[in-house]
Amino acid sequence: MSEKRIKILEENEAYASYQADLAFEKELNILRNDFYYQMIDSQSTALVDFMYRPLDTLSGDAYSARRINENRTFYLLVDGMGKGVSASFTAVIMTSFVNHLIDKMKEHNSFSMDMLIKESMDFIKPILLEDEVLAIDYICFDTYFGVLEYAKFAMPPFLLHTKENEIIKIKSNNTPLSKWQVSYKLDCYNIKNIDKFLFYSDGIVENSTEKNVPYAAFIEEDFRNSFTREEFKEKFFNRIIEQEDDLSLIFINRLDMQEETLIGKEVFATSLDELEHANEWYESIWTDIHDNEKDIYKAGIVFTELFMNAYEHGNLGLDSNLKHKYLEEDIYFEKLQELQDGCQKKITVEVYKVRELTDEYIITKICDDGDGFDTQTLSQIFRNSKKFNGRGVFVSRKNSMGIYYNSTGNCVLFLNKI
Repeated sequence: MSEKRIKILEENEAYASYQADLAFEKELNILRNDFYYQMIDSQSTALVDFMYRPLDTLSGDAYSARRINENRTFYLLVDGMGKGVSASFTAVIMTSFVNHLIDKMKEHNSFSMDMLIKESMDFIKPILLEDEVLAIDYICFDTYFGVLEYAKFAMPPFLLHTKENEIIKIKSNNTPLSKWQVSYKLDCYNIKNIDKFLFYSDGIVENSTEKNVPYAAFIEEDFRNSFTREEFKEKFFNRIIEQEDDLSLIFINRLDMQEETLIGKEVFATSLDELEHANEWYESIWTDIHDNEKDIYKAGIVFTELFMNAYEHGNLGLDSNLKHKYLEEDIYFEKLQELQDGCQKKITVEVYKVRELTDEYIITKICDDGDGFDTQTLSQIFRNSKKFNGRGVFVSRKNSMGIYYNSTGNCVLFLNKI
């Protein structure tokens, strides 16, 4: 083959790869996630985590996670038939349309699962090919009434974990969605006794394992023994040989943050002197209950970073650009002193110790009196980490089991395992 021919092929391959990357970037923009590094803090505190790992650049899986109002949240999981461009196109346009409907419903305070399902079905049916089907989950939580409303179209069973350590499987109540579909079923389930939820695509359960059986044989055991998505994810990848399909899951954990599990609470003034006091207080809580110096050190790093964020960015309202300007001019600490003088805002810290089967976890919650920030910016921050000015969020995520903000952005929670 001539050098010219080789060069043309290389250029074509590079262009195709570039276009695929652009398409995947657009796909990520379509997948709406209102809970990126967020907790749900109404009625009770819940952590919402996701895993989205396409096998190829374009994925036949798609998902959406939307906050409807203070008490209602909606989740969508879509699995297009087959692989490649066709499956990806169907999944993406369905997800995009559902998000559009939700935006319109929220504008008029008129969210309805029935209307959402009906209109999205009417939209997608003319687009589906005659032999094409779509597996899809419509999921809505209502924490006020304690119910889960759902319509499952041939997706794998939901897994629900009760406070008595039992696993409940909720199977599909609808056939796969096709262009010939004329009706659907919408059901409700009482979730007042449920503390964990797992929703997932079939790529999870059908993946081969080292035992030469599909992962479906292990998913209930691993879900039962996982406190967070990170623990479940680690168990999953330890069992499989390699990823065989698109992987999507939503892991929700309702935390036991009650008076009985609270082991420390303190309110601090907004000052640099209080930062040292807070660090000493926090370390003393850990040394009273744990003797592993590495664990205590890592928890202390996260606490210092997030407490400092609450102090300077939260209560003092110092943005990153101004902070860097003060640092370059070597007047940073003088400016902090000026800003904190007369500041009456407080920083409240709560520390909980909770048990999950044989393991114990420390939950630390730091809240300031500032205006907060738009937590959706974290999505762009982690996609473009080299452009991120701050280091606190990265350091905190690395040294804990996860960090989660409230919707306002003035309260953050992080987890450590004992």
